[in-house]
Amino acid sequence: MREIVKLRCTSCKKTWYTTTKNKRLHPDRIEQKKYCPREQKHAIFKEAR
Repeated sequence: MREIVKLRCTSCKKTWYTTTKNKRLHPDRIEQKKYCPREQKHAIFKEAR
């Protein structure tokens, strides 16, 4: 049931991270605050489709 998803930065629109999630328990998109190496600051990363 776990799937690999890509996380994309909302400010620079670049994909930097991958993670896994259980689609049955969490059907909506993931949103996490992580470090963006391109902008050199923390930013919101959302699940890309």
